[in-house]
Order: sequence, then C-alpha cells, then structure tokens
Amino acid sequence: MRNGYLTLKGGHRVGIAGKTVLDNGKIKTMKYIKSFNFRISKEVIGAADKIMPYIISGKDVFHTLILSPPQMGKTTLLRDIARKLSDGFPGFRGVKVGIVDERSEIAGCWHGLPQKAVGMKTDILDGCPKAAGIMMMIRSMSPKVIITDEIGREEDALAIQEALNAGIRIITSAHASDIKDALSRPFLSRLLESRIFARIAVLGNSLGVGTLEKIYTGDYSTQLLSKPIR
Repeated sequence: MRNGYLTLKGGHRVGIAGKTVLDNGKIKTMKYIKSFNFRISKEVIGAADKIMPYIISGKDVFHTLILSPPQMGKTTLLRDIARKLSDGFPGFRGVKVGIVDERSEIAGCWHGLPQKAVGMKTDILDGCPKAAGIMMMIRSMSPKVIITDEIGREEDALAIQEALNAGIRIITSAHASDIKDALSRPFLSRLLESRIFARIAVLGNSLGVGTLEKIYTGDYSTQLLSKPIR
C-alpha cells in the first residue's frame, strides 16, 4: 500500500489516495483512504503482430524503445512482445525472456503467478525495482531478452548498459509523445543520443489506442513506416 496501489488477481490494479504515514521521511503506509482508481488490465493476444517484423532480424532481436503517452497501450504491447519472443512464431524460434515487472503491470503476477500470457520461456521478477531487477536477471537467469516498462532514472540507464555489455537485448518503454518530446527530457535525450536502441517505436491513437504511429532506426533519422498501422 505504501506504493499507492494494490495489484489484484487478474493483473488489475487499484490506485489509492489518502493520508500517507511517514517513517524517517519515507512512506510507510496510508490511512484515511478517500478514493480508489481501478485500472482494468486488458490482454490483447496479437497486439505485437505488426511490430515484430521491425524488431527482429533472422534470429536476432533489436534493442527497442517504445515511446508513448499514458494509456496508449505500451504495456499491452510489451506483454505481447514478451509472449511472442518467448513462445516463438513461424520463422523465429522462441528465446529466454526476463521481465522486470516493478509495478506488476506486464505479467500481472498474483502470489508469484503471472495472470497474463507472457510466454512459456519467460522468467519474471515481480515488484522489483528496474535497475536492481535487470542486474539480477544478468547474474542469475541468462535471458536473451530483458523486458521492462517505463524507464526514467539514471540507475535504469546504467543497468541497461550492463545488460548490453553482457550481450542481452533490451526492450523497454518510456513516457513521451514522440521523438521531439523525448529529446526535450534530459534522461531520455542522453539515452537516445547514446544510440543504444536500434529501433524506436512511437504509439498514439490516430487509428485508435495502440496505433503504431512511427518506427525509427536508432539514430532516429530514418522512419520505417510509410503510414500508421494498428
């Protein structure tokens, strides 16, 4: 509760607002609860079908960053990417995937068990801070791909670099409406200018929520889509 939300069976999440109780300047719990915000987790099998040809090449997987405003389907997309990479599909043999699910949104774990389809060869660190979880995956789980959601701290970038040094592919997301918006934010700007990511996808709603508006190469000079797809 001290994080301001609870995860329910099925991967749904309840945001909580009220009075915070502090202990040495850190949030310990909450009391006098006044309001709840229910976020219903939607699983869309096949949500990643359109993006897969752009983020794999033969047996390899591109480092990929998904940019999106809130509630445009980036977590749904990440979840289905994990499923497809893990289970495989015609022309691509499944690989080991590690999910660092800090807010229990991707796999929606309940008592340690994923409530969403994230693939048979997928290992999950549920409720684990992203940077620490990435390092744990590197040391102990030997994934081919690590997937996590909503990076935004310097320690996240350092952990991602460690994964790259270990030969692990990274697929992650960040809040931004487009490349220009991302470049205006110091953390994302440094990450993009480092050319870590070979693919940068932008989600929007021009054709409905979850529209793939643009997919760029890593130097964000080349746009791979001729028009938005959904």
